[in-house]
Amino acid sequence: MFSKACEYGIRAVLFIAKQSQKDLRPNITEIAKAVDSPEPFTAKVCQQLARAGIILSRKGPRGGFYLEKNSTLKLADIVATIDGDQIFTGCGLGLRKCSSAHPCPVHDQFMVVRNGLKDMCENTLVMDLANNLEEGETFLKL
Repeated sequence: MFSKACEYGIRAVLFIAKQSQKDLRPNITEIAKAVDSPEPFTAKVCQQLARAGIILSRKGPRGGFYLEKNSTLKLADIVATIDGDQIFTGCGLGLRKCSSAHPCPVHDQFMVVRNGLKDMCENTLVMDLANNLEEGETFLKL
């Protein structure tokens, strides 16, 4: 449901959040390797996220990307920055004029999925997911 850029962005932010909890600031090479994404693409996505204020960056010898430890960043913030809100509002078949008044064939079923995804993204803190990674309950790469 997410674009590739959004998938890589979410994975990158989760890795950055996990590293930030240890007072580390990973660079693009480390992020790309940790989340199994192409380095140039990772750089582009991280730049977009940094420009939007989703992640922070610092230059210099102790530089890299990071999040504040008390961050209240939600998955929805990442998704909105990279993919916009179309995933939460758009038609499941990509039709421009799909609505309750003029539904596509999957309108009602997709609305349930779309609303569930929106609810999950709006109520999921990145730092909670990073904690699960740190505790070994979840993973970013096989």
